[in-house]
Amino acid sequence: MTEPKRCDQMPAATMPDHPTRFETLLGLSALPWFDVRDGRIAMVDPDVGPIADVHTHLALGYLGSPRVDLEREHPLTCTYLPQGAPLDLDLYANRNISPADTQAMKRDLVLRAATSGGLRATHTRPNLERDLTDTGVAHGVLLPIDFPFLSRNAETWLGLVRGGGMLSSFGSVHPYHPRARAHLERQRDLGARGIKFHPNVQMVAPDHPKALALFRMAGELGLMVFFHAGPVGIAGEAADRRCRMRLYERAVADHPGTTFILGHSGALELDVGLELAEKYPNVWLEIASQSLAGVREIVEKAPRDRIMHGSDWPFYHPAMSVAKALIATEGDPEARHALLWANAARLFGLATPPA
Repeated sequence: MTEPKRCDQMPAATMPDHPTRFETLLGLSALPWFDVRDGRIAMVDPDVGPIADVHTHLALGYLGSPRVDLEREHPLTCTYLPQGAPLDLDLYANRNISPADTQAMKRDLVLRAATSGGLRATHTRPNLERDLTDTGVAHGVLLPIDFPFLSRNAETWLGLVRGGGMLSSFGSVHPYHPRARAHLERQRDLGARGIKFHPNVQMVAPDHPKALALFRMAGELGLMVFFHAGPVGIAGEAADRRCRMRLYERAVADHPGTTFILGHSGALELDVGLELAEKYPNVWLEIASQSLAGVREIVEKAPRDRIMHGSDWPFYHPAMSVAKALIATEGDPEARHALLWANAARLFGLATPPA
């Protein structure tokens, strides 16, 4: 008697047709992997995992040390896409954010960057760890962003995670910092595996001579570079121009020994992100904010050993990106494990947690 095919042997056409539009984040409980526990969305499928989230942030602080109490827990995380807002996985993530919530996000990120109030007050380590744990994430990577002066996000976050636990942190050095190499060395010594570079926030294009010099120094010190990569459509025309994907190729090509991670996989220029990953073996892709169709394209076309999951918390709850990853890899357990855990574990040296 012929045995029936297992789910992972079934052709893609027979995979379940999951819903992709939800009234709120809690609506993800309609998917087979999630349920609502204690009023929060939670991963309940024991066969999913482990999961790594390589794209997270805490409340960024400027004009000195962060003002937000990063060790305080709040009952609910005020993500920039509100958890009570409609959610459509078929859209690039920021297109779910209403115009009013987009303005609230920009006020919070800019006008309140030197304060302890606003939505950012909830963007703390305990809230991040709780949201990750709820979603089945075993390890999260923090990505700080710093200016040349008047910000200490990298050293603050590296200090927060130095005792171990489920979080690790990259560093961040602005290309215009007068002692850039010394700061890179210090952050490496504090445990940073790489640096975050954000052309929009730091207002420097990735092909600027000072940026290229920073990447050279990072590579010499064995540090990876995690890019915000690609235009996102809501940051403004000048910001999007600095993030056009063609501007990243020189850095990647000129530093073949340095690992570059394209956060958002190129954002709204995913096609160029895929092209760079195919052309250069030192390029990795990370899926935060991509639409479900974008994640599917990454899984189908990108080198499978260089794709990773990220959420961009606190812009979005991690269940949103995990749901896309699970739907996009339905019927392909090897791709699912590579995307959600194995590749990040190999790159960052993560130990697989107990079942």
